[in-house]
Amino acid sequence: MRIKYKINGIVQGVGFRPTVYKIAKELDLKGYVLNSSDGVIIEIEGENQNKFIETLKNNLPPLARIDTIEKEILERKNYTDFEIIESKQTTKTTSISPDIAICDECLKEMFDKNNRRYLFPFINCTNCGPRYTIIKDIPYDRKNTSMAKFKMCEKCYEEYTNPLDRRYHAEPTCCFECGPELNVKWKMENGTWKELRIENGEWRIKKIELIAEKIKEGKIVAIKGLGGFHLVCNATNEEAVKELRRRKQRPTKPFAMMFKDLDTIKEYCDLSAKDTELITSKEKPIVLVKKRVDLPQIADGIDRYGVFLPYTPVHYLLFEYIDFPIVATSANISDEPIIRDSNELVEKLGNVVDYILDNDRDIINACDDSVVQAVEFEYITMRCARGYAPLMKNVKFKMDNGKWTMENEKDKIDRNNNSQFSILNSQLNILGVGANQKNTISLSFKDKFILSPHIGDLGTIGSIEYFERTIDTFRRLYDFEEDVIICDKHPYYESTKWALKQNKKIYQIQHHYAHALATMFEYDLEGDYLAFIFDGTGYGDDGTIWGGEVFIANRHTYERVHYFKQFKLIGGEKAVKNPANMAVALLDDEIAEKFKNRKLAKNLSKGSFPLTSSMGRIFDMVAYLAGMIERNEWEGMSGLLIEKYYNPEIAEYISLADSRGCGVKKEIDFVELLNFAAKNRGDFELVSSVFINSIANCVVEISEMYDLDVILGGGVFQNKTLLSEILKRSNKKIYFNKTIPINDGGISVGQTAWGIWNL
Repeated sequence: MRIKYKINGIVQGVGFRPTVYKIAKELDLKGYVLNSSDGVIIEIEGENQNKFIETLKNNLPPLARIDTIEKEILERKNYTDFEIIESKQTTKTTSISPDIAICDECLKEMFDKNNRRYLFPFINCTNCGPRYTIIKDIPYDRKNTSMAKFKMCEKCYEEYTNPLDRRYHAEPTCCFECGPELNVKWKMENGTWKELRIENGEWRIKKIELIAEKIKEGKIVAIKGLGGFHLVCNATNEEAVKELRRRKQRPTKPFAMMFKDLDTIKEYCDLSAKDTELITSKEKPIVLVKKRVDLPQIADGIDRYGVFLPYTPVHYLLFEYIDFPIVATSANISDEPIIRDSNELVEKLGNVVDYILDNDRDIINACDDSVVQAVEFEYITMRCARGYAPLMKNVKFKMDNGKWTMENEKDKIDRNNNSQFSILNSQLNILGVGANQKNTISLSFKDKFILSPHIGDLGTIGSIEYFERTIDTFRRLYDFEEDVIICDKHPYYESTKWALKQNKKIYQIQHHYAHALATMFEYDLEGDYLAFIFDGTGYGDDGTIWGGEVFIANRHTYERVHYFKQFKLIGGEKAVKNPANMAVALLDDEIAEKFKNRKLAKNLSKGSFPLTSSMGRIFDMVAYLAGMIERNEWEGMSGLLIEKYYNPEIAEYISLADSRGCGVKKEIDFVELLNFAAKNRGDFELVSSVFINSIANCVVEISEMYDLDVILGGGVFQNKTLLSEILKRSNKKIYFNKTIPINDGGISVGQTAWGIWNL
C-alpha cells in the first residue's frame, strides 16, 4: 500500500524535508516529500512504513513543530526511489516560522578562519536566520522572499540543492560572493548624508569596525537587525545615553541593553535559573531581570533591566570590537512602529542618529523584539514578536457527533475513516482586531489560528497604517478574506473604528472578558472559571471604565461577580499621567489635610468625570500618596516602583474581602489602602509591601468563596511580585497567559477564540 501524509505546523524553511528524506532513505522507503501551501505532503511505500512517523517525531529539526498529521491510505504506485520534489501551490494554511537567532553551528563557521563564510555578516542555515521578516508570499521559497534579487553562486547553490546539507532549501542562503552587502551612512556637518560604498573584502568587516569605533566615541548609531533598526550607544557612557534621551525625547523610560554574552550580563544583573533559560533560548528575547550594578540613565529609579543577547551575525561581529553593553532600543518615533528602511530612518530620526549601519536585504515585514519575564518557575510574555510570532496554533472543532477533532491529533486522523472531516472546511474566517494599546491581530480559518507579531499602540497615523498593513499582509499570505470581524466595545479604539467601517459582520466583545478568553484559549479550558482581570482601562458594559474585575466566565458568557469600588477619573485621560487629584479626592478628610492640592481635589471630585474600577489607576494612586512619584512618566512606572520597594519580610496586610464587607457583595472597597499609603508617606517599603500583600490576599480570599479554578489576566499581572505572591498563597489551580501576552496584546486572541467557540 501507499500512505499519504499531510503534515502541518512549522514545517517549512526549517530543514523538515531533508530530515524526511534522510529518514526515508534509512528506512529504505520510496516516494516523495514536497512543500505545499497548506503543509508538507509525503507519500511512502515500503516494508518499514509503520516506523516512519515515530522516527520522524523523535528526530525533528530544532525549529520544526508538528501540529497535525493527516493520513490517507492509497493504492500502491511502485515508486523506485525517494525524492524531494518542487513546491506545490494549494490552499494556504501552513505556518510561517518566526525569525530565529543565529545558531551555534553558523557561529562556529563565522569565526572559523578556514571557512568560506568567515566573518560573513549574513550567515544562516535552516536552523536560524530571517523567516517572517523577509517573506512576501507562501510557500516559503526564495522567489517569494526579499532574497529573490540575490542570485546564488555555484557553491551556495550546491549546498541549497543537496538534501544532506544543512543549508538545503535554506531560502536566505548566501555568502560573500552572492549575498547582501553592508553599507554605512553618516551625517555631514551640513546635515546631508553620505554613504560609504567601498565593497572589497577588507571593507566588508571594516564597516562594522568603523561603527564600533563610533560607539566607543559616544556617537549614536542605528543598526539594521532582522525586523527593523535599533538605536545604539554605549550603555556605560552616561553622557551618550543622556544625549540619546535628549534627541529621542525619551526622558526617563528605561532602555533595553544588549550584552556580548551571559557572563557579562551576570556582572550587571542577578539572574535566576529561569532568567538564564529565557535569555539563552533560541528566540533570544529581551528579558526583564534584577539589577546588580546601576548604570546611570539606563533604568533610573527601578530595580530591573531589560537585557538580551546578540541574535544576528552583525551583532556578534560588533561585539568583537567592543567590550561593554550597548543600549539597543527600537528605532521609532514614540508610539510608532519600528523603522525598517534607512530612507525612512533618515527622514524620521535623522536628527537622532550620527551613523547608520544598513544592508540591502529588504525587510518585508517589520518585527520588534519580544519581551518576556520569569515568574517563579514560569514566565509571562509582555510583547510577542521576534522569535515567537507569528504564532500559529491548531484548533479543534466540534463535529456533528459531538466529538472534537484536529488539535494535536497528529497521525490519528484518517480521511477514509472519518466521515466528519469535511466539516472543518466550512468554518468561518474570523479576524480579531485587538485593543488600542499593544495591538495585535488574530485570524482563524479552517482549523488554524494565527497571532500576529506585536503591532503597538494605535495612537498615531503611522501606527494605524502599520495596523492596516499587517492585516493586508496576513490576508495576502493566507489568501484570507474574513467573513466576520470581532473587535472591542470601546467606541474610540482605532481598531474598533476600523472594524465598523468594513462591510462585514461585526461582533464586539467586552475587553476584560476577552482577557479571560485568551487564557482559556491558551490552555484549551472548558467550563466555568473565576477570572480576576486587572488592568488600566477597558470599556465596561455599563459605559464606565472597568479594570478591577472578577468574573465567572466560560467560553460563551460571563457574569461580573465582584469589582473594585468605582471612583472618578479626575482629569480624564490626563489622570493616567497625573494621579494626584484623583488620589487625594478619595482620602478621608483628616488624612487629606497634609496634601497641598486637597481643596482642589475635593472640589474636582464633585465634577462630571468618568467612573472607573481600574486596578492600574489604584497602583498609580498608591505610588503617588506614598511619595514614590509626582506623576507617571511612563506606563508601568508606579507598578515597578512598588515592586522595587516590596519587602517579603513584611507580612502585614489589610483585608479587603472580609473586614471591608466584601463577602457576597459585588463591590470591593480599597480606600483603606489609600489612607494607609498617605498616613505612611515616605515609608516606601511598608506601603508597597502592605499594598501587594493586600491585593494578593484579596484575590486568594475571594477565590476561596467559589468552587472554581482561577484565571489571572490583564496588564497589572505583568507585576511579577503580585503574581508571585498570589501563586504562593493560593491553593487553587491558577491559569495565566504565558505564550500569549498577558496584557492587551492578548485581546485579539480572546476575540478570535470567542468567534471560534460561538460562531
